[in-house]
Amino acid sequence: MKRRKAREYLLQILYQADMTGRPPGERELALFWENHPSDPQVRKFTEELLQGVLQHLDEIDSHVKGSATHWEIDRISPVDRNILRFGVYELLYRDDIPGAVTLNEAIEIAKKFSTSESHSFINGILDEIRRKVGKRLR
Repeated sequence: MKRRKAREYLLQILYQADMTGRPPGERELALFWENHPSDPQVRKFTEELLQGVLQHLDEIDSHVKGSATHWEIDRISPVDRNILRFGVYELLYRDDIPGAVTLNEAIEIAKKFSTSESHSFINGILDEIRRKVGKRLR
């Protein structure tokens, strides 16, 4: 559950970065953590994922564009776009996280933070990317 909370925080941070058009700096992150006190493990995992997503954002977005048939990435809702971003990052760069966990977490977070149809959309895109990169579900 700690990792779920970390991903939820990550979504909020990525959403803010998406809306402002700039990645969070130290000041923004410090303010975020001041307003969201949390377990050090949650914070560490959130920041690991954040740095990974930001470092590989162009490649991640390229994978989303390639799998989101008939959708321009800027037309995908910001919530869904950022769930996809951290999901793709996990699929591409985190061998310590099984594909099934990544998909399940993204789906559950979409159910909580997005529309009633979003979880199916996100599942379809992430599963296609998972298959393309050859990551096993378990």
